[in-house]
Amino acid sequence: MDNKKTESFVDSVWNDSIIPEISEYIKIPNKSPMFDPQWEQHGYMEQAVAMLEAWSSKQPIRDMQVEIVRIEGRTPVLFIDIPGASDDVVVLYGHYDKQPEFTGWEEGLSPWEPTIRDGKLYGRGGADDGYSTFGSLTAIRALQEQGIDHAHCVVLIEGCEESGSFDLPYYIDLLQDRIGSPDLVVCLDAECGNYDQLWCTTSLRGNLTGNLTVEVLTEGVHSGAAGGIVPSSFRILRQLLSHIEDEVSGHIQLPALHSEIPQQRLEQASIAAESLGDSVYRKYPWANADAKPGESAVELLLNNTWRPNLTITGADGLPALINAGNVMLPGTTLKLSFRLPPTCDADDAADAVKRALESNVPSLVKANFNIDSTMAGWNAPPVAKWLEDSMNRASHAFFGKESLYMGTGGTIPFMGMLGEKFPEAQFLVTGLLGPKSNAHGPNEFLHIETGKRLTSCVAQVLEDHFKREVS
Repeated sequence: MDNKKTESFVDSVWNDSIIPEISEYIKIPNKSPMFDPQWEQHGYMEQAVAMLEAWSSKQPIRDMQVEIVRIEGRTPVLFIDIPGASDDVVVLYGHYDKQPEFTGWEEGLSPWEPTIRDGKLYGRGGADDGYSTFGSLTAIRALQEQGIDHAHCVVLIEGCEESGSFDLPYYIDLLQDRIGSPDLVVCLDAECGNYDQLWCTTSLRGNLTGNLTVEVLTEGVHSGAAGGIVPSSFRILRQLLSHIEDEVSGHIQLPALHSEIPQQRLEQASIAAESLGDSVYRKYPWANADAKPGESAVELLLNNTWRPNLTITGADGLPALINAGNVMLPGTTLKLSFRLPPTCDADDAADAVKRALESNVPSLVKANFNIDSTMAGWNAPPVAKWLEDSMNRASHAFFGKESLYMGTGGTIPFMGMLGEKFPEAQFLVTGLLGPKSNAHGPNEFLHIETGKRLTSCVAQVLEDHFKREVS
């Protein structure tokens, strides 16, 4: 592959076609089913997948077939089949559903109005990861424009990832014969430690979510009349959470939520920390601008990728401050989100959490932990020599630096599904979610130059994959 020609071609396609198309895509509030249960009636999901289908169908890729696959009551899947010069299969994966708006967007920025500032395209879903369809097809086009062979490619873009991919297994079963047995999976839904080199994700944490409810009364009562006799539901919640989490350190105290960290992952975290330095924590928008953790960059990376943690992501039963009178609340519910080590059994973890939260409850109250979902994590198989060399070659060619490896604190259910189904496959899991890109939160952006370079890197890996086959 002529790197200069690839860079020029990819740059042109991004500028002339991809950026305008992603900008229109950002305008569609196609929130994932968990956040928009009436997604079918609203039609935004259909609008988004139809837009991706229309753009894809216009790409001059040899013998490509583009199809929206549907199962009644489930979010559609965009399925693109591209024959290659060999029967080996590469799956390129992404998703088109989005997280909700969230609050706190800067003045002049909006989740549903695309804005370009300083080389960054702001708006919900551009980096997470509306670009995946465009980047995948453009990488394949870059090869075909130079007459370079590639393997049989399958592009699979789902509409349920932000809800835990609960629709995806049905499509994997339906499309199994058409997908075949991939020996390389390229996932464009992950993080990058910086915007200076190609990053490969080596692991993903699992996720356990559920609602913890404490009920004390059947209705609210005057806090002065009941205080001292009736316990506060919030105090009981604090007490129960202490069964599983040290409130000072945040350490999760249940053994079922921990896993041993493999030696290779410890070594990779050390190398990544050396490269990233203070940016491991400085990339976040701290309320205290002078905040500095007491732990090293290595420990922070391991906390984020191989150790469990708990986040409270929502609450019911707490009135807004304007309506908060002197009333003892009858009950309170907290939304709990646990991130689990990549090799932790999510179902076992859920059972352990439920037992801990529903045990030793004070006699005057009722407590219940209702499990919403359990999602397994993923730990990549050993990287084949050809893929390690290819990623490094691509990173040097298009970023000017070596490629690096890191675990990711988030969850991509598809990786666990494919890893279990195809244990011999190799994985390039990467993406554009770098420092301050803020997926799921306010001011999400797509780093345009990194998007272009990543597209070129994928083209390089596809070329090297084919060369490996025929050598």
